Amino acid sequence: MANMAQAIRMALHVGETRLGVTDIFGEDVGAPLGGVFTATQGLKTAWNSPLDERGIISAAIGIGLAGDRCVAEIQFADYIFNTIDLLKIAGNTLWASNGQYNVPIVVMTPVGAGIRGSIYHSHSFDAWATRLPGWKIVCPSTPLDAYGLMISAIKDPNPVLFMKPKALMRVRGEELIPGEPREEKQLKAMIDAPIGDRSKWKAKWPELEEFEIPIGQGKITRTGEHATIVSYGRTLPICQQVADTLRGEGAHVEVIDLRSLYPYDWQMIKSSVKKTGRVLFVNEDTEVTNFGEHLAYRCTTEMFYELLARPRVLAGKNLPGIGLHPNLEEASVPHYEDILHEARELLAETP
Repeated sequence: MANMAQAIRMALHVGETRLGVTDIFGEDVGAPLGGVFTATQGLKTAWNSPLDERGIISAAIGIGLAGDRCVAEIQFADYIFNTIDLLKIAGNTLWASNGQYNVPIVVMTPVGAGIRGSIYHSHSFDAWATRLPGWKIVCPSTPLDAYGLMISAIKDPNPVLFMKPKALMRVRGEELIPGEPREEKQLKAMIDAPIGDRSKWKAKWPELEEFEIPIGQGKITRTGEHATIVSYGRTLPICQQVADTLRGEGAHVEVIDLRSLYPYDWQMIKSSVKKTGRVLFVNEDTEVTNFGEHLAYRCTTEMFYELLARPRVLAGKNLPGIGLHPNLEEASVPHYEDILHEARELLAETP
């Protein structure tokens, strides 16, 4: 089974060979490295940009306005903050031009903690991203979802921000990507660049299919009727572990993988919360003005009389950064014990 980095790489290959992608670029995106997480190895249209985030976003906007499609990478989300004004321009261009100019670009960036990246390589960008009108925002938690969401992002006429969780880039999936060989070693031999001299190496791509996951469509990964947990990205697999533990205790918790932060699958959330009466939103972005707070607010305003307990949000601590020491990192973002404790309290709360 492919890991997330390989899944993204295969989706980008489909993009450049069948979907009109003319440029895949960013810092260290081209040969020989192929990206810090190797998500762009072996791609024909991948090239290395200068170390200039504003230049990367500006170039992407120009390519999009010229009528071509591109995928631009900000090497880490920690470095995207100085491009906020340009991201706003990309998002409002269609509206500001009265529908005359689309900006069909994809910007992908690794987000979150989990790699011991300290204060400059552990930021989340979730809430900031959802405040960019005109953008679609996706964040996968599995390789198959990463593949399907990237295909959809490339095809979309709007700018799409593709946030890839750093901690999940090397995690293998449980489902085959359509066209992927079944043997892990075979896939690695085909599309992973060798260590050492890569000057003559070329990827041998499998016969991949165009598998799409519609942007804005969530997924129920665990079913239940006693409570709902809504998450995405890095914390989603942990929430599933918590749901499995609670099932052993007799509590059936429904887990929703949001997959898209905007547009988000409100009908799926609403139907689940109406059924269970209890909801917990989990992510690793900082807890103040967290995206989960918006969802909790909407649950409260639209389903107040159907709730059996107050909606809860479990998120990262409101800190300027995340420390390098493992204890500091683990104390800064939600982990298994934190989510389990919060879920148990939610289930125990009485009207």
